[in-house]
Formats: sequence, C-alpha cells, structure tokens
Amino acid sequence: MSDAIHPPCPTPFNLAQYVLDAGLATPDKSALEVLGSDPQTWSYAQLTNAVRGVATGLLNAGLKPQDMVMLRLGNTPDFPIAYLGIIAAGMVAVPTSAALTDHEITKMAAQIAPAAILQDLKVSAPTSKARSITLEDLQAMYTLPPAPWHMGDPEHPGYVVFTSGTSAAPHAVQHAHRAIWARKMMQCDWYDLNAEDRLLHAGAFNWTFTLGTGLMDPWSVGATALIPQDGTTPEALPALLAQQNATLFAAAPGIFRKLVRTDMPAMPKLRHALSAGEKMAETLHAEWQRATGTQVYEAFGMSECSTFISSSPTRPAPTSTLGHAQTGRRVAVIQDDGKEAATDDLGTIAVHHSDPGLMLGYLNAPDATNERFQGDWFLTGDLGRCDANGAISYEGRSDDMLNASGFRVSPIEIETAFAKIDGLIECAAIETTVQSGAQVIALCYTAQNTVHKSTFEALASTRLARYKQPRIYHQCDTLPSSANGKLLRRVLRAQIEALYG
Repeated sequence: MSDAIHPPCPTPFNLAQYVLDAGLATPDKSALEVLGSDPQTWSYAQLTNAVRGVATGLLNAGLKPQDMVMLRLGNTPDFPIAYLGIIAAGMVAVPTSAALTDHEITKMAAQIAPAAILQDLKVSAPTSKARSITLEDLQAMYTLPPAPWHMGDPEHPGYVVFTSGTSAAPHAVQHAHRAIWARKMMQCDWYDLNAEDRLLHAGAFNWTFTLGTGLMDPWSVGATALIPQDGTTPEALPALLAQQNATLFAAAPGIFRKLVRTDMPAMPKLRHALSAGEKMAETLHAEWQRATGTQVYEAFGMSECSTFISSSPTRPAPTSTLGHAQTGRRVAVIQDDGKEAATDDLGTIAVHHSDPGLMLGYLNAPDATNERFQGDWFLTGDLGRCDANGAISYEGRSDDMLNASGFRVSPIEIETAFAKIDGLIECAAIETTVQSGAQVIALCYTAQNTVHKSTFEALASTRLARYKQPRIYHQCDTLPSSANGKLLRRVLRAQIEALYG
C-alpha cells in the first residue's frame, strides 16, 4: 500500500478537456499517426477541433448532457474522436467492441437505454429504439464550430464500459470524469511517460486498453500516439516500431508471444514495453529482453478501476509478482473476515473505496455493486499475497471468471450460448493453458450423442464475440463435481491441461 495521497481532481472538470489540454501548447504536433499503407496524421489542433465539432453536432441533434450515447464504430480514428466528443458535450459515452454480435449488443443496449447510437453500418447493430447517427453524419460534425467544454462535477458519470459479471449478462460499469485524473498515477508508476514519447499500441482503436493506454494517456501529456491501421498483422509490428522511432510499445501478452518468434530489427529508440490484460510468463519476459534489449513492464487492473498495481523502470517487479501499488493508491490483500492479511498470507486483492479511479457502480444494479464492497474495500475477486516489501503476487480468481485475450468473461455467458444444442446434457467453460503458453477458453461437455465441432462453432459465431468463443471443444464422459453437485472447474482445468498443455 502506498502512503502517498493522490491530489484531488480539480473542479469543475471535463474528462475530454483534460485529455486534450496538454496539446494546446503544441497545436501543430502530431497527436495521432495511423500507420500502414494508408497513413493518417492528426495534429493536436485537428484532433481538438474534431472532438469539439462532434460535441456541437450532438447538441444540435437535440441530445443533452447525461444522455447515454453508444458507439458502434470500427477500428478507425472516428472511435476516439466520437468518444471524446460525447464526453466534451457532457454526455455519457458507451464504447463497445465491434467484435460483438447483434445478439450481444442488443442485450447491452437494453441495459443502458441509450439516447443515440453512433453506427457504422459495417458493425453489428443492436435492436433498439434509440436514434441512430451514421458514420457519415458523425464525420460531417468534425468541421462544425467548436462547442464549449461542458464543465461540471468530476463525480458526474462520464462513460460506461461493459464487463462480464458472474452471471450470463455483462455488467455496465459507470465511471466518473475523475477516472482520467487517476490515470496520472499509472503514467508515473507504469509508463514513465513524457511529452517526447511516441507510444505504439498494438490494439484496435475500439478496444478500451487502446483507448486508455494507447491514446488518452499519451494525449494527456502531449505525446504522440501511434496506432497500426486496421488489418495490420503482428508480424508487421517490429518493422513499424523501428521505422517510426517508437519509444514505448504496448500490447497484450499474446502479441508479445508472436513478436518474439519473428525477426526483430534494431529499435534504438525503444525504451521499454508495456503489457496488461493477463500475467506474462517469466520466459516470455526473457525472450523479449533477448530479442530487443528492453524490458516489459506489466500492470494489473480491471474495468472497474483500470490498473492500480504495476512495475516500472524505477521500481521493477520482483520475480513472480505483479509489482507494487502505484504511488497514491491504497491497495491491500483482504481476508474473509474483512481484515488485512498478514505478510505472505492469501487473500483477495482490494482497492480502497476512496480511489479516484474506482467506478461509481454497476448501472442499475445496486445489489451487484454492494456485493463487491467489504467495509472500506472494493474486492476485485482476484486472489493474491503481499510480501514484506509491498510486492503483490497473483494467485488466481476467487470466482470462476475467465480471461480471454485480456477481457474478463463469465463462463455462464459462454455456457448459456450453447444450452439449446440438441443432445447436449451439460457444458462448462474453463480457461486453460496450451502448449504455446497461450491461455484459451475450452468448452467441456457431455452429450447424449455426437455433437460436431462445426455445430458449436456455427452457434458461437452468432452469439459470442470472437474473443469469447472457445478454441477447444472437448467431450467428457462426466464433468467433475463436488458431493453437493457443484462443478469443480479447477479439477476440470487440470484434466484439460493434461491433455492439451
């Protein structure tokens, strides 16, 4: 736990204004460079004008502050411009992944009842009564006169992201404008970020990891964000890192696994790399260091609080740990009785309720929100231990949540998608590690007759986003259970890893 106190968020405040304020000093500097065969460059002046133009356009369309606006946009700069434009106008942005199916996004839209949906016709659309604003109409807003920033209480809702709970339905996580202010702690204790940096993020524009780490954080300090254009393969990234003089590189561990198996050119400008989403294996750390001469620093967090534990150049993580709580964070390991665990004892990793990056709560779900708190602590659901020096190690989940390509997914949501397959008796989704070291989702099932893999895959393609779809379908004679009939996922995981690991 850090003893330092993070300074309070200024008031009045607007998240979008804060993100773009540093760029006022360098209006002609590149804020965003889209890399590839069809490159784009957005200066800070162009980016800010487009964002404020979107705010004007949305207000002219009759939307008002605190209205929820859902984003159904592709992997282009339109996504972050729209996101910040919504927030600039005082509305609540709801970013969603383009990978979601019609079925999934319709359930999400029903939860939040958006006033409008920014819709690229190439992206799946929800069945909703909300007003639809096309991508073309959105882009026409970029040149409108700039709207004033909607300044207000930093506690007001600024955006909503979806994360899976332990039920079949994803939770809508409400965040306040102040959440961006809390990210200053990770800029110091994870990124080591400054205005001269050129940060290349391997993810898509419409992924929240990219939105925060790859775009908003660099812009908040006046740095340059580098994003590969849609369709760029991982194998093309090393050359881009070298050619574009990237000083920082951010990606999920799965990308690092692919890159270390390619020919890596010299990257003299690269200071270090950043990883989040899942724990990176120590062997992968070593492979990256041998290939590039640089270190990978990891961060640990969740949709409800972004990252709050990390390693950094000034404080590397001891072997087999996540790192330390970022300076200004109050993080602890809490036992079932609500007390802090003794040194090296197992407990649940928790964040203090006063953390400025912590969510306002799950939208329209007070019971689900209250379940996550124990006294002054927000319980993450992740088990860990804290050593004598404050380094925290990860010991798995206290529930059955899965990690799929950096996204947390409920096994029940996956299992429900297959429940009506003819002849299926029962099924269980688990997370397992395969020979390559990658973590994948496996669906284990029992059935009255043979169920072909193609049957599962066809149904998955219509009901589950790609990152939620199992990579392994394994028929079992029985699924392991306790004496009272509870599924033993840990036992099942061990059985599958013995076969596929």
